Amino acid sequence: MDGKEQKKFLTVAPFECAWHKELRFREAGRGCVAFEAFAHNDVTVVFREHVGSKNYHYKTDNSPHYTVIIGSHRNRRLKIEADGKTVVDEAGIGLCCSSEFQSYWISVYDGLISIGKGHYPFQNVIFQWLDSNPNCSVQYVGLCSWDKHVGYRNVNVLSFKQNHNLLREHVNHHGRECLEDDDDDMEDERGGYEECGLGNFLESWDLSDMFFVVGAEEKVVPAHKIILASSGNFSFCSPNEGAVHLPGVTYPILHALLQYIYIGQTQISEAQLSPLRDLSLQFEVMPLLKQCEEIMARFKLNKKLFDSGKRVEISHPSSRPQHCSIFPNELPITVDRLNQLLSTRKYCDVEIYLDGHGFVTLAHKIVLSLWSAPFTKMFTNGMHESNSSQIYLRDVSYEAFTSMVQFMYCGELDVENMKEIGSLLFQLLMLADQFGITALHQECLKIILECLSECPKFLKFQRYALGGLEYSHWKKDSVSSVLQVVSSIPSCKLLEETCKRIFSRHFNYCTTASTDFILLDETTFSNILQHSDLTVTSEERILDAILIWGMQAESLIGWEAVESQLRSSTPDLLFGERFHSITIMILLVRFPLMPVNLLKKMENSSLSYKIPVIGQLVREAIQYAECGISNPGNYQDARFQHRKSSFKELQYICDGDTNGVIYYAGTSYGEHQWVNPVLAKKVTVTASSPASRYTDPKALVSRAYQATSYAGPRIADGKQCAWWMVDVGKDHQLMCNYYTLRQDGSTAFPRTWALQGSCDGRNWIDLRVHENDPTICKPGQFASWPIHGPTALLPFRFSDLPLAGSSVVHNSMSLTSCIQTLYDHLI
Repeated sequence: MDGKEQKKFLTVAPFECAWHKELRFREAGRGCVAFEAFAHNDVTVVFREHVGSKNYHYKTDNSPHYTVIIGSHRNRRLKIEADGKTVVDEAGIGLCCSSEFQSYWISVYDGLISIGKGHYPFQNVIFQWLDSNPNCSVQYVGLCSWDKHVGYRNVNVLSFKQNHNLLREHVNHHGRECLEDDDDDMEDERGGYEECGLGNFLESWDLSDMFFVVGAEEKVVPAHKIILASSGNFSFCSPNEGAVHLPGVTYPILHALLQYIYIGQTQISEAQLSPLRDLSLQFEVMPLLKQCEEIMARFKLNKKLFDSGKRVEISHPSSRPQHCSIFPNELPITVDRLNQLLSTRKYCDVEIYLDGHGFVTLAHKIVLSLWSAPFTKMFTNGMHESNSSQIYLRDVSYEAFTSMVQFMYCGELDVENMKEIGSLLFQLLMLADQFGITALHQECLKIILECLSECPKFLKFQRYALGGLEYSHWKKDSVSSVLQVVSSIPSCKLLEETCKRIFSRHFNYCTTASTDFILLDETTFSNILQHSDLTVTSEERILDAILIWGMQAESLIGWEAVESQLRSSTPDLLFGERFHSITIMILLVRFPLMPVNLLKKMENSSLSYKIPVIGQLVREAIQYAECGISNPGNYQDARFQHRKSSFKELQYICDGDTNGVIYYAGTSYGEHQWVNPVLAKKVTVTASSPASRYTDPKALVSRAYQATSYAGPRIADGKQCAWWMVDVGKDHQLMCNYYTLRQDGSTAFPRTWALQGSCDGRNWIDLRVHENDPTICKPGQFASWPIHGPTALLPFRFSDLPLAGSSVVHNSMSLTSCIQTLYDHLI
C-alpha cells in the first residue's frame, strides 16, 4: 500500500492506544462507534470515562472501563472485559480480517453492549451482553492493538439518534479521510454524523409547513411549525399562515437560530452574538437567549477570552442527562409544550387509523419521521401517504401503537401507567423493530432483560421492580413464549440467548410448570439441550422433556406413559414429523448417569424396542455401569461426564433427622463433624428484629432445644411484620420440597405464615402458605410440610418465614429436616 493510501487511516502500533478528543459520546454511558479495521487479530476498542495516553493499556487500567476485543486468541474469539475482568469469551464471532478492511460498530447503552458488522449501525447484530452493574460514566473511545499493528479508518462516534439504521450516509473510504493529525478533519467528519434525526430536516422542504423570508434579498428558508412552536413563541397568526417575514434579519443569524433548535448547537462569530440574542428574545427561545447573554457577559469582563475572528460554539445543555440523548430531550424543545400541541391537535398533519380499530390519533409527520425511517419514506418518497393526510396500518396493536407514539413525543417509556406491561413490552419491542425505532427497541430490551435477571419465575413472577416502583401487570407468559416471539427478530439476539440460558438453568421448572416449550422450534430446543448451563436433577427429566416435545403433548407425562402408548402405536404415528428430530435429540441424554435399575427397566420397554437409538444407548449405559468402558478414550465423550452444575439430593426421613440442608451446611457439605452453620459462616440468618439473647441467629439453626427464640416486629412499607430469613450463600441454591419447623418453649403457636424463596433477597415467591394451621400445638414440637407444584423445582438462595396476624415469630425455623436439593454452581 503506497504512502498516500497510508494517510487515509490510522495505524496503531502493538501495545499502544490511540485517543482523540472527538472520539467521545455526547452522553456518558450511551453512544455508538462505527469504524473499519484491518488486522490479523485483536481489534480492540476501549470505553472509559477519561482520555488515556498513547501508552495506555487496558490490562493495567484500574479505573472503570469496558474493553471489546474482536479476534482475540489469534483471531479465534470475541472477548468483552468489564473493569479488567473477562465477562464474554465466545468462539468464532465477528472475527477480524487481514486481507481487507471490514466494517464494525459497537454501541454502549446503559451497560448493554452491542456488536455488529457492516456499514450501518444497529443492523446485523452479531453479539450483545448486558452488564448487571452498568458503568454509565464511560464516554471516551480508545482504539488499541495487541501484538500486531491494527489499521483503523472512517471512525465515527454516533449518539442514539433515531434513523441511524437507515438514514446514515455511507462513508466512501476511498474519497474521505479520517483520524488525520488535523483535528478539524475529525470534527468535520463527526459533525456530519451528528446531524441525524431532526438535523436531517434543517432548512429542508421535506414535510415543512411554513417558511421564513429573510433579509433584503428575501431568501426563503423552510421550517416546521410544530418544532418551532415547541421551542419558543413564534406567534403564527393562524394555523394556515405559511410565511414569517424578517426583513431586518440576515440569513446567517436565522440559520444559527434554526441550527440551535434543530440540532442543539451552532457556531457564530462574536459580532453575531448580539443579533442572535435579539432574535432569540423575539421568538422567546429562552435557553439560547440565556446562553447568548452569559457569553456576552464573559466577553465584556475579559475581551481576550475569545480570539479575534474565532467562532463561538453554543450547545444546548441537556436538562435530563439520564434520559435518551435524542429528540426531544437534548434539544431546546419543551416536552410539555410539544405534548400540549399534540393533545390540542395544533399543526397536526396526519390522521392515523389502525385496521380493526379505526381512528387512533392525529399526529405530526415530522415527529414520526424523526424516529422512524419507514415513516420518513412513507411521507417523503412519493408514496400515496406523501400527499395524503391519512395513513392506515395493519396488524398493529392499539395499545402498543399509542405507547409508541407517546414515546416519540416524550423520549421515554411511561411504564408506571402501562397496563399489562409484560405483553405490551413485547408488542412494543416488535413494533420498534418494524418501524426501526432504535431507542425504543433498546429501552424495551433493557427493561425485559432486567426483569428476566431479577425474577426467578420469569414473566410468571407477579411483581416487577423498576425505579423503586412495583408492578403486578405481567401476564403469565413463560420463558418459552418469550423465545417464540424473539427468535424471529434478528435484533433481539441478546434477549434470545438470555432466555435460552434461563431455560437451561431452570430446565426442571420450564419443562414442568407448563407445556409451552412444545411450541419451540427444533433449533431452539436443541440449543437449550446442548447449552453449557443446562442444569437438571436427573437425566430422566431431559428424556421426558424430549418425548413430550416430540409428541407435542398437551399434558405433562413421563417416559413410562409414552412407552405405554407405544405398545399400541408406532413412533411415526406418535411423534409424526418430529420423530426424526427425536432420534437426534435423544443422543443428548446422558444415559450412563441414570441409575442402573432404571436403565434395566427401560431396556425391557417398548421404548427401546421401537426406537432403536434409545435401545442402543440404554444398553451402552448398562454396560458402562456394570463393566466400565473398554476404550478409555470414550470417557471424554460428554455422555459420560457430569453436567456443569452438580447437586446433592437430601432425603427427608423424619422430623429432626440429619438429612436437611442446614445440617449438611453445618458439616461443610459432608467434610467434617457438624458445627453450627452460622458460626461456620456457611449460612447467614437474619431477623426482623436486632440480634439479642432472645433473637439469636445461631439458635434458629441449632440442633439444641431453645427455650425462647423469636423475631420481633418491624415496620416495613407501613405495615408491621416479623420474619426469619436464611441465606445459603452466593455459591449455592436450594430447591426445597419439604421443610420443618420447631416451636420454641413458648405457647404462642403460629397459625398463619408462609415459606418464601428468593434469588436476590428482594423479590419473593410463596412456596407454601399456611392459613389458620393448627398443626403446632405444643412447646418444642416439630412439624413438617411438603412443597407441591412447580415451585418445588425452582432454585433459590434465600428462604424467608414471614408470620401474619402476630407481632412476633416464636418459631425456631429448623430447616434441618427437609428434603432439599442443593445446587453448587461451578461457574
